[in-house]
Amino acid sequence: MGRNPYYQGPRSDHFDGERFFVPGHPFSKSRRDLLKWQFGGGREAWPSDYAGETIRRPAEKVIGTAVRITAIGHASFLLQTEGLNILIDPVWSERASPVSWAGPKRVNPPGIVFDTLPPIDAVLVSHNHYDHLDIDTLSRLRRTHRCRILTPLGNDAIMKAKDSELVAEAYDWGARVALSHRVAVHFEPSYHWSARGLGDRMMALWAAFVFETPLGAVYHIADTGYRDGQVFRDMRRKHGRIRLAVIPIGAYEPRWFMRDQHVNPEEAVRILSDCGAVRALGHHWGTFRLTNEGIEEPLRALATALHGSGVQPERFQTRKPGGVFEIFD
Repeated sequence: MGRNPYYQGPRSDHFDGERFFVPGHPFSKSRRDLLKWQFGGGREAWPSDYAGETIRRPAEKVIGTAVRITAIGHASFLLQTEGLNILIDPVWSERASPVSWAGPKRVNPPGIVFDTLPPIDAVLVSHNHYDHLDIDTLSRLRRTHRCRILTPLGNDAIMKAKDSELVAEAYDWGARVALSHRVAVHFEPSYHWSARGLGDRMMALWAAFVFETPLGAVYHIADTGYRDGQVFRDMRRKHGRIRLAVIPIGAYEPRWFMRDQHVNPEEAVRILSDCGAVRALGHHWGTFRLTNEGIEEPLRALATALHGSGVQPERFQTRKPGGVFEIFD
């Protein structure tokens, strides 16, 4: 038995009995590397305020096969289709941090006012980093919506330890979970890692999500490095036609430290090609300052990468908080 406080289960090709890992791709960054980055300088200044789009009051439901995605900010989205309302990595807190008085502070309000959310059916939490797993927001959702919470292995224990009434369903890579008779979600691998503190690295699993919808698959990648690109090509083979890939484009500098866990815009365009998605939506930029690049540098770098790859800009778009992206027949 390992010393993992979050998950005890059988060994697998990505769990050694104590820690999770990506087969063939060990996570190599040390605490010394972290300190070298943190004290190495090179951070571009961010504004204290960076306006989003119009703050939305979303529809109560989207009936039928259309898919509507509203950007809340950073990696948080409301996905609506087939009468379902699904939140992905919801963060309404002021900071992406273990404390309320320090850490990355949002530079724009959430694109949806919390109290105007429609009835939420399910919440998907990709991994335990503070810009994705926000206990305060999850507790508010539990009190007001009584929705299902689905997350990779081990993150359910993290939630329950902070709020004993937060009961989440925990799944391994490869799981398929029905959300309705026509919509399901698959838990898929990404090149990332996990930790809430200094002593629990890789002790909870992380995942990307692929949603089955009547209009085709929606592939949401929360955080990932590029590595050899194999997992993205695997998604194309496994899930067929992907209508939309939601791909991170920010939090990537300096490359020597970030490349194993965060793609840059050039690699994000490569993921679009690898997975064969019809369209892409960039996220993970413009709300929380996590790394060294300027606030709009991901947009400039994405435009350059699209031009260099011959991909039309309308195929890979971005939205600020409050922005909406829709898929129709």
